[in-house]
Amino acid sequence: MRRRQRGFTLLEMLVAFSIAALSLAMLYRASGSNARSSDSMERSQRALLLAQSLLATNDAVPPQGWNESGVSGGMAWHVSSALYPLTGDDPRAPTMHELQVLIEWPDGGKTRQIEFKTLRPERKLLLDGVRQ
Repeated sequence: MRRRQRGFTLLEMLVAFSIAALSLAMLYRASGSNARSSDSMERSQRALLLAQSLLATNDAVPPQGWNESGVSGGMAWHVSSALYPLTGDDPRAPTMHELQVLIEWPDGGKTRQIEFKTLRPERKLLLDGVRQ
């Protein structure tokens, strides 16, 4: 008479442990990837806020242009402007400058950067030297 088997064999236990180890390794890798992408997204948002803050400091560009650099919160920034050619013959059209804001920050062994461009009018001075 054949005896009924109880429990698992050694081979079945090894297969079960291998599957569990592979599953845990995949979960660990996925959670690590999520943490890295979350950190990267947070730094990109900080760069965006820095660019918005820099642009908020000046609502218009001085006649000589805007060329400035600095470091804030571990991020290097550079703002530069260039005259923007307007089409048309309207003498009332303001002189426009194209602003470029470049933000760079270290990310591991790499340097990440983000660039923003926008248009701003040139600041006009009145006869008495007061800003318009």
